[in-house]
Parts: sequence; structure tokens; C-alpha cells
Amino acid sequence: MSRMHAMVLERPRTSLVMRENPLPQPGSGEVLVEIKACGVCRTDLHVVDGELPHPKLPIVPGHEIVGRIAVLGDGVSGLSVGARVGVPWLGWTCGVCAYCRSGRENLCDRPLFTGYTRDGGFATHAVADARYTFALPQALDDAAIAPWLCAGLIGWRSYRMAGEGERLGIFGFGAAAHLLAQIAVWQGRRIYAFTRPGDTAAQRFAESLGATWAGGSDEAPPELLDAAIIFAPVGALVPAALKTVRKGGRVVCGGIHMSDIPQFPYRILWEERQLVSVANLTREDAREFLDVAPQAGLKSEITRYALAEANDALADLRGGRLQGAAVLVP
Repeated sequence: MSRMHAMVLERPRTSLVMRENPLPQPGSGEVLVEIKACGVCRTDLHVVDGELPHPKLPIVPGHEIVGRIAVLGDGVSGLSVGARVGVPWLGWTCGVCAYCRSGRENLCDRPLFTGYTRDGGFATHAVADARYTFALPQALDDAAIAPWLCAGLIGWRSYRMAGEGERLGIFGFGAAAHLLAQIAVWQGRRIYAFTRPGDTAAQRFAESLGATWAGGSDEAPPELLDAAIIFAPVGALVPAALKTVRKGGRVVCGGIHMSDIPQFPYRILWEERQLVSVANLTREDAREFLDVAPQAGLKSEITRYALAEANDALADLRGGRLQGAAVLVP
């Protein structure tokens, strides 16, 4: 095969278009991945809708890639042709800045991001940096494991940052939350799920995954929480989450920009509780999560779409019509 197909964003705020291109070849330190599935993430929406600045254009979105290595570039070790791998959002780092040298490559001064500043997974093939290509368990379905590569990873890092408290609130019960809730329950935590007001289907879904309580984001939980994680991209949820957490507790922002958070009226809550924001993920985060997830028996709730239906998947995500995660299957 010498050609590939991809759903391409040519200009922000326009529909993706199917393009046929020559099959790319990996450079030194890279691999060519034949894609079996790619999850659709809210960050993809931000790219397509022009809410993230300076994307590479045209760009192939998608950063929850599951596939098989088709070609190894020069100098690649530890991977083999045919190996099942995943490719996440953080797609390349410089390796020489102070952050990279200290194991904090998530803060690299010159990163590249899969599906944003380098071509991603809404395609039949993608070139990836071998350093950011991770071995995946062989036994699981390709589409079911795709959400692990972003929703799972960001949920895991947020969870670690939330601390060891027993009572954990989760605001926004979508792709990341439904994966994290399973791990937290498996580890003996008590989950309190907050959905959009009136979204009883999402609340029932949370309870089916073991949540102790589920209600609207305008409701108070039956007891104060030790920590809360916000996945919904709504800044106004921060003061709501702060009110649910005990003094000395922590609120982790896993899905919103800190600049979107209202501040002045809630200063005393900020002073009595910790508010932290999740940066990009490190390779160590990925390795930890990919080790824990199979042990926890993690299962993804997914809706499958053909590659050509990428615009439909994005529209369903934008319109809140998904339970769990959308996944493209080439």
C-alpha cells in the first residue's frame, strides 16, 4: 500500500474533508503506525472550532491512536513491526530544555502535540515519535482501548494530583470520568458524580459504575468531599466544586483553562482549599496508567464511527449526545 486516507481540517471552524495522500515514511526515531482506531476527544473539538491558537494547517486531528507498527525509522529500539501501540496527545519534546532533562517533559518549552501541531489519528496511518509510542495490552479491542490514550491518561494524572482522600467528586461524567471512576472504585474510593442538571441518564450511568452518589452540578452532595476533579470545560464549576470540598481539600482542574475560572467572590474558598491545574502528561504517567488499567478491568463505553463519519462524531460530542467516548474506526 502506497496511499493513505485522512480526515483533514483545512481551516478552523470548517468541516473535515477526506483526502487521499501518499503514505508517509518515518524519519529517524519515528515509526509509521497503521491505525486501527482513534478516539475523539474534546480537545479535537477545540482544534476544529478554532479555540486553540496556531495549529498546523492543514492538520489531521486525533490523539487517541491505537494501531500496529508498520515501519520502523532509523535508530528505533524497543519496538517492532506488528507491535500494538498507542499514541497520545503529547507527541514530541525537545529533550534538551531544563524540563525535559528533569523528567518533566510535559512542560517542555518546544513541544509538538498529536492532532494539533503534528498530524494525528483521524486517518488510516500516522507517523509518531517512537519515544511517545506506548506498548498496549494485546487482549483488548482496539476501539475500546482508544479512549485510554487521552481520557484515561488525563483522568489518571488528575486522580494522582487529587490526593489520597476517600471521598472524591467528579464534575462532568464523560469519557475521562467514566474510566477514572472504575479505577477509583476498584481502589476502594467513594465516587460522587456531578452531571449537567437534569441529566438523569448520565447519573444512572455513574451509579452503574459504582458511584456512591450522582446528581446535578447545582446540587450538594450528602457530605463534604476530600477532593474533586473537574473534567467539564466550564469555568463556573470551579466555585461549585470548591463548595463541595472540605477545608484543606483539593480541587483539580482536568478539563478547563485556569483563565476561565471566576475568582473574586470565592477568594476565601481558594484560601481554605487547594486548587491545581493539570498540565500535559509525562511518559511515566502513561506507563503507570497502562499498567493499572488492565488490573482494574477497565472497560470503555464507546460509540463507533467510520473514518468518513468524523464530522458526525464531532457534532455528537459538541452536542452532548454521547455517553462515554466516540471512536473512529478506519
